[in-house]
Amino acid sequence: MAKKLEITLKHSVIGRPESQRVTVRTLGLRKTYQTVIQEDNPSIRGMISKVSHLLAVRELND
Repeated sequence: MAKKLEITLKHSVIGRPESQRVTVRTLGLRKTYQTVIQEDNPSIRGMISKVSHLLAVRELND
């Protein structure tokens, strides 16, 4: 398992359910095509799986 994940918001949250909007915001993403780096842990993986259709995720091996 990688230690960090690079998460990019590929699609807008306009028209998405409120729970998906909150999940994207909790991941630290505000704008389309913004990228953040998060620790790889089960809670982050769960949030990614919930909104995977909006994201692009890449594992970083540090």
